[in-house]
Amino acid sequence: MTILTDLRERARTWHRPSYRFAQLLAGITVLCVLLLVVDQRTLQGAPIWAKPFKFAVSGALYFFTWSWLISLLPRFRRAVSWLTNGLVAIFAGEYVLMVFQAVRVRASHFNNATPLDASIFQIMGVMIATLWVINLVLTIAVLFTRIPDRATAWAARLGAILGMAGISLATLMSGPTPDQRAAFKATGTSPMIGAHTVGLPDGGPGLPILGWSTVGGDLRIPHFIGLHALQALPLLALALGVLAARYPRLGDGVLRTRLVLIAGAGYAGLLALLTWQALRGQSIVAPDGLTLTAFALLVAGVAVSGLIAIGRPSRDRELEGSLR
Repeated sequence: MTILTDLRERARTWHRPSYRFAQLLAGITVLCVLLLVVDQRTLQGAPIWAKPFKFAVSGALYFFTWSWLISLLPRFRRAVSWLTNGLVAIFAGEYVLMVFQAVRVRASHFNNATPLDASIFQIMGVMIATLWVINLVLTIAVLFTRIPDRATAWAARLGAILGMAGISLATLMSGPTPDQRAAFKATGTSPMIGAHTVGLPDGGPGLPILGWSTVGGDLRIPHFIGLHALQALPLLALALGVLAARYPRLGDGVLRTRLVLIAGAGYAGLLALLTWQALRGQSIVAPDGLTLTAFALLVAGVAVSGLIAIGRPSRDRELEGSLR
């Protein structure tokens, strides 16, 4: 059974609350696009509706994927379903607070400027910590889930692990920066606690819509890339399964599994590289020679490994050769 067949057969068994919430967030994404057009207000140099837009897109992908993954679990379905309901409620609450701050043209994250702003971010911090714990439990459940198609199984497992790593990378943004510590020492307070930009204050030039810094390191990049391994690797398994109809070589489940494992290793390497680059205060659009060399070695390693996997005989071919 390939991932495409599995999707078709299980569509009616997906976790409905998370599936409906993903649909709602998809609709909110469209609304955010309209707001970006009609409301030109900015915050720290970025449109105020850019963050709600990005979180809506990311959340829609996240909950759509979990609604599918939960349908794969052979046991503890009810407990996992309730945990996922908790994820939906937590994310919805965090999103409402984010939109509330956007309407006020106030930062939703790291904001300590007023008692209200500080309270909102503290509540969001508790929500994020709870979401992390629930996500960890769900990830462990996926690791022990048996899926008939091995490529799909490993795509789900590696995607969940790397997604967990991506979520965890958000902790790197929560500590005060050197400037914020200096402000605390001098005045006993700081309007912001934590930042996603490394080496520079948040704000400033950034990529369109995404807002990722073009002048300094940005921890949102590895956070985003890691989080969405949960979609990227299962989609790869899906693509390989679809291509098997056109390229018989991919009909070999062992080969597809090898390619998924290679892609997972490459994805983990990319996540580590992007984190390393951001922590060095280096912009994603201005990599130095060391970063480019590491990236080239990573790409070469993945490409060579993939070619070797494709060139190795499948079990069927090995059996055919032994009978001749």
